[in-house]
Amino acid sequence: MERILSVAQMRSADKFTIENLGVPEDVLVERAGSAVAQVIKKRFMGGRVLVCIGKGNNGADGKIIADILSKTHGFTVATLNVSAVMLKIFDKKFDIIVDCIFGTGLNREVDGINKTVIEKINASNAFVVSCDIASGLNGDNGKVMGVAVKANLTVAIQEYKLGHFLNDGPDYSGEIVCKDIGISVWEEDYVKRITNKSAIKLFENRKRNSHKGCFGSACVIGGSKDYTGSILLSANALTAFKMGVGYSALAVPESLFSSYVGKVPECLLMSFSNENTPFDKKTIDKILSFDSIAIGMGMGEGEYVYKIVKFLIENYDKTLIIDADGLNAISKFGLDVFENKKARVILTPHVGEFSRLSGLAKQEIIDNPIKYATDFAIKHGVIVLLKSATSVITDGKEVYLNTTGDSGLAKGGSGDVLSGVLAGLNGRCDDALTA
Repeated sequence: MERILSVAQMRSADKFTIENLGVPEDVLVERAGSAVAQVIKKRFMGGRVLVCIGKGNNGADGKIIADILSKTHGFTVATLNVSAVMLKIFDKKFDIIVDCIFGTGLNREVDGINKTVIEKINASNAFVVSCDIASGLNGDNGKVMGVAVKANLTVAIQEYKLGHFLNDGPDYSGEIVCKDIGISVWEEDYVKRITNKSAIKLFENRKRNSHKGCFGSACVIGGSKDYTGSILLSANALTAFKMGVGYSALAVPESLFSSYVGKVPECLLMSFSNENTPFDKKTIDKILSFDSIAIGMGMGEGEYVYKIVKFLIENYDKTLIIDADGLNAISKFGLDVFENKKARVILTPHVGEFSRLSGLAKQEIIDNPIKYATDFAIKHGVIVLLKSATSVITDGKEVYLNTTGDSGLAKGGSGDVLSGVLAGLNGRCDDALTA
């Protein structure tokens, strides 16, 4: 896992390193500037460089960067003190522009000469390197504060920041590299970033001498006459041949049962009714035997959906993933269903669904997704997977970001696939948060 710090946590770490460990502030500035300069030297053999210098430590870093590069063979360096402004310098052509205007603490709209300089940087054809964070991004939520530098490369100082990954952060940060400069991070309640190395631990080498009963079971429940494809996307993602679960099953409305025969041959096919008693006793026993269940995909609206979800929350004692219309049913008929839960519950809302669940406006969630996801998880005793370009995953105690999303997922059906993947992972793993 990789650490991701808030602005306040990074300030606290800076303060601790300076005041408790006795590392002078100017030494940290020197290290930060040197770290960025070394990255540039490693990437480029030389070139014409403009370093845009703002106020505060970020500007001080810029002065160090300019000094180092100006003494390096192959680089010619010019500097722009943003407060003094010499905009005609942008009439010249630069290969590299280094952005040291604002740091992570920006909490106001960018205006005046700073806005003009950022617009000039973005209009240039130069390769843009931002020091710590692209100037104009909010360090805690990644929102553009009016205007922001669109960097090709961001050199994060000591730790990744939340603003690198949330909201607009990925589109303005470019490639992000993190450089250790000796700041001590002693707090432990930081957000973590999922990496390939940490994810691979879920996929241990299997014994050759094994059988399907060794690897758990999972079921997906959903579908309706209006949304017949959603549950197929889930089931296809879940199947034993993909997620490694030993047994997989698909439960669909009995009126559509024949439509699904043979569609996902790896899955046991079952049915449920939209009457007052959705499952018969034999089917209930079978459903409750699975190690994980995902429900809600393409089920449509109706109180019967809520009844099925409520039944599972209160009677199923393993991992229950609730998505799509399952979430909408809870929003409509009551969150008190969580008060008597027996299941380990994972909720997978996108921002719109989470707005309906929480009663918060979408913009409130976008501005502070980690806080609101965490608050909801604590209040209702669930795991929240708040889906977005960067997904927030929390059980109320720990918070993880999945930063691997891209625009290829921005289409109907991606969430259904995710539910099937989650069902499969939870079918073979007892740690729901890890899965």
